[in-house]
Amino acid sequence: MSSEVQKEIREAVEKRRNFAIISHPDAGKTTLTEKLLLYGGAIHQAGAVKARRDQRKATSDWMEMEKQRGISITSTVLQFKYRSFQINLLDTPGHQDFSEDTYRTLAAADNAVMLVDAAKGLEPQTRKLFEVCRLRGLPIFTFVNKLDRPTRDPLELLDEIEQELRLQTYAINWPIGTGDRFRGIFDRRQQAIYLFQRRAHGSQRAQETAIRLGDPKIEEYLEQDLYCQLKEELEILEELGADLDLKKLHSGQMTPVFFGSAMTNFGVQLFLEAFLEYALKPEGRNSSMGLMEPTYPEFSGFVFKLQANLDPKHRDRVAFVRVCTGKFQKDMTVSHARTGKTVRLSRPQKLFAQDRSSIEEAYSGDIIGLNNPGVFAIGDTIYNGKKIEYEGIPCFSPEIFAYLKNPNPSKFKQFQKGIQELREEGAIQIMYSTDDFKRDPILAAVGQLQFEVVQFRMLSEYGVETQLEPLPYSVARWVTGGWKVLEKAGRIFNTTVVKDNWSRPVLLFKNEWNLQQIQDNQPELGLTTIVPVGAGIQPS
Repeated sequence: MSSEVQKEIREAVEKRRNFAIISHPDAGKTTLTEKLLLYGGAIHQAGAVKARRDQRKATSDWMEMEKQRGISITSTVLQFKYRSFQINLLDTPGHQDFSEDTYRTLAAADNAVMLVDAAKGLEPQTRKLFEVCRLRGLPIFTFVNKLDRPTRDPLELLDEIEQELRLQTYAINWPIGTGDRFRGIFDRRQQAIYLFQRRAHGSQRAQETAIRLGDPKIEEYLEQDLYCQLKEELEILEELGADLDLKKLHSGQMTPVFFGSAMTNFGVQLFLEAFLEYALKPEGRNSSMGLMEPTYPEFSGFVFKLQANLDPKHRDRVAFVRVCTGKFQKDMTVSHARTGKTVRLSRPQKLFAQDRSSIEEAYSGDIIGLNNPGVFAIGDTIYNGKKIEYEGIPCFSPEIFAYLKNPNPSKFKQFQKGIQELREEGAIQIMYSTDDFKRDPILAAVGQLQFEVVQFRMLSEYGVETQLEPLPYSVARWVTGGWKVLEKAGRIFNTTVVKDNWSRPVLLFKNEWNLQQIQDNQPELGLTTIVPVGAGIQPS
């Protein structure tokens, strides 16, 4: 490879920033996503999440069910430029029923933005997703949202993050008032006060006034009590708070904290600019060849998500690929690590939620969409040069189960196609009975909403009405030793044996007590809550 191309790759990596947003439902994640797109110039007017029918819908919520319910139920990728940076924003589902989709998306991220409701503080799903980020060692940026409403004390929120998450905090900015008296923020980086004017629904950029701390004009814009309170709290931060340490930030030990209101746009642009300065650029990733640096000259990437019917009119299937090394070029031929076959990548696409456009090239940190005629599976690695495989993406134990039945025999082909594509996509785990006479697929999910999404999509995308027959199980465990160990164990009481997507044995239990009995009586089974990956090397 020529020195010019190597230089091109290095410069491109320096300008890439890739991140996912995590939060508890209703913390304002989709709203923040919209406002980042607004300030990034990717859209001209932001749509409210819970929009009326005559208003715009949120860009990131493209699926019909998302529009109807005003929630995010599938991950999307939004790519846009801001100044000289190329940003890949991975929007994840906020609802806990879709935590597995979120986990897969985090596998492709270099940074995470943790969104916190200023009135509620840390919530269960936020804590759960934070632990996933910690496992991956992701740098975490915290945005405390909804300052335009009544909130908890900002110092108390910082203390909660430090105590509960064992994560040092550093406030990059500080709120001036809250609720009806929220006037703006003080930016510690620039030592300036930013006062904002409210705009209807925050659909356009907020007008702001910047004043240096100590400027006599402050009294014209800010009530004296709020100004005195700000100075007191800033003194506390300087005396008791830690200094910003980029090394600790990049290793996930410290989080920079930003305050603002995504709905009214207060603080969004300042957050975006600080994030681009402090965030990690694409880093090396673990593989079968060791740590692969993003500037490695040969192209490689891995599939972290599959999506069927992104464009319902064309019944397409798209593989989302995270570029890890080298330079991707349209029409290039690559090797497929799992199958050993060569694949020509002739229709690469830039992704922007449901919208797509053709691209000619991409670099480490970018997310590209590839046409998937059944070739790719989640966790697959594609590469040029020496064979390489990246870490695979495991599945986690589901908690509710039901047979999915097709009451209309004339829709058999459509039913089978829908099940196959949703299974490949990973929209839900699908298992089967070991009894050959029971051929209906078993849906295995974390929450009830996953069942509703499957039934909705089977009807809207494949034209098949379906019925659910709930099963009386709440616990699933994979048998690490496989079928041989299970056969050797003989008959097992108080459990049902099924097989997963890769025909591996899974035991279903009615409750934790039944599970504990089996573990105590037959420890040789080696039961696990996390299924080994179907493609890629095992995560370390």
